Amino acid sequence: MNLKEININEIGNIKIGQAEDKEAGTGVTVIVAPEGAPVGLDIRGGGPASRESGLMDPLAAAEFVHAVVLGGGSAFGLDAAGGVMEYLAQHKIGLPVVDSIVPLVCQSDIFDLGFGKSDVYPDKAMGYKATSFAFEGKGNYQDGNYGCGCGATVGKILGGDRATKSGIGSYAVELGKLKLGAIVCTNAIGDIYDSENGQRIAGILSEDKKSLNPVSTEEIMYEMFKNAPNPAMAANTTIGIIITNAKFDKTKLCKLAGMTHDAYARCIRPVHTSMDGDSIYAMSIGEVNANLDMVGTLASHVMCQAIKRSVGK
Repeated sequence: MNLKEININEIGNIKIGQAEDKEAGTGVTVIVAPEGAPVGLDIRGGGPASRESGLMDPLAAAEFVHAVVLGGGSAFGLDAAGGVMEYLAQHKIGLPVVDSIVPLVCQSDIFDLGFGKSDVYPDKAMGYKATSFAFEGKGNYQDGNYGCGCGATVGKILGGDRATKSGIGSYAVELGKLKLGAIVCTNAIGDIYDSENGQRIAGILSEDKKSLNPVSTEEIMYEMFKNAPNPAMAANTTIGIIITNAKFDKTKLCKLAGMTHDAYARCIRPVHTSMDGDSIYAMSIGEVNANLDMVGTLASHVMCQAIKRSVGK
């Protein structure tokens, strides 16, 4: 494959900032398109926590947004977008409306309330802080237990004490003039698999917590059904974004986001359940002409690699 790996910041025309509360175990990651950018969205999980997702509807009037926020705190954390809006409006980034500037900011959150403090979550101040970091130098994005990934875990079907700590991960490539990258916060009830060899690489831990459990989450779910046909499951969610310099409108970006969900299906088992809010955004920040099907296929590959990095592999 003639792909050159690049840093997520090398795609250009975006700024990324993160802020977190390590003690509370939660945070936000903000992706800003200062000039505005078309964005699509595909939600596959049954329990999303999101804000302004209607803007990505192809029938909605807005043709672009100014920022996408990936956050913790479940529905409580959606207040962080207000801080992002405040910072952008202060810096004249947004849609002119009468005598005001209105930034268009979308957000999706993971459920991390059981990891640290369940009564502390991202708020307006944290959103403002993360956005300010995005505009300092090259931003402060890094993979791991930062931003949205601060409270992320995987393999939670037997409780949080048997879960593997995950986080946020990124991966980006260049193919000719095309640049494409993914950022993902992996917070799944299930196990994580390497898409290239099918091996389980993260998830539920063994009883001594020194290795992965010999029985997968899927097998445990099937066994649980024998005793409780409708057992209670923990709330989760994996959220991510594809960023590309390929020129697409939001209708095609919604399709691109949908194709990228193939990566979730290849790497996360189970996935897209009623307890999840699994969502993927797709943002176009360039003018490169590219075939949508090819870009969608590449996006799935890139997202798989980002998921691996989000669990430290």
